[in-house]
Amino acid sequence: MSRVKPVDPDELSDAHGEFLVKLARSSVEYFYKEWRFMEPPDNTPELLMRPGAAFVTIDEYKGPGEYRLRGCIGVVKPVDPLVKTVIRVAVEAATNDPRFPPLKPRELGSVVFEVSVLSDLEELPDDPSGRASSVRVGRDGLVVERGMYRGLLLPQVAVDLGWDERTFLSETCVKAGLSPDCWLDPATRVYRYRASIWREEYPGGPIKRHLLDARSRGSQ
Repeated sequence: MSRVKPVDPDELSDAHGEFLVKLARSSVEYFYKEWRFMEPPDNTPELLMRPGAAFVTIDEYKGPGEYRLRGCIGVVKPVDPLVKTVIRVAVEAATNDPRFPPLKPRELGSVVFEVSVLSDLEELPDDPSGRASSVRVGRDGLVVERGMYRGLLLPQVAVDLGWDERTFLSETCVKAGLSPDCWLDPATRVYRYRASIWREEYPGGPIKRHLLDARSRGSQ
């Protein structure tokens, strides 16, 4: 049996992105009413029924262009249909990010939702110079793995914080709970990926593609 091709972020239109961000918000609203995951809507575009990897970020809205992280969870391997992935990780971001207390239903009017759809992971070369030259800020997100340790940073983090490639690699090591220079060791596995990102401009507001030259938020 042939494997269904996962969704690549470059396949998605802004209409798909708008659908997914609205879905992320509505899935959390539904969960707080029914205490179970919602089913994919009947009007789900066929493309979104293919397997897909995604992260949902929830930010406190502090004013135009000002946000503070409230929750962010996702998956990097495209196993479930993308629509189901977004439903599940949106609820997880709201209720199960260990860095924050669960989002209260009354907070839904003061947070914005963002969806990042990820490409397949691509492993970087073993040598440090090859790793640094393979990363491009504004295009790539990073994953670092070593033993039981794993860390991921979304592409927008490096852009929003003004990092260069080496700083991005180091901070991903820190996110994994490792030393900042772990990416220099060939025993550490480093991956890059692309993402297409959409988010609300304000709570429940218009949804736009997040262009990665906009430095508007802190780290995930």
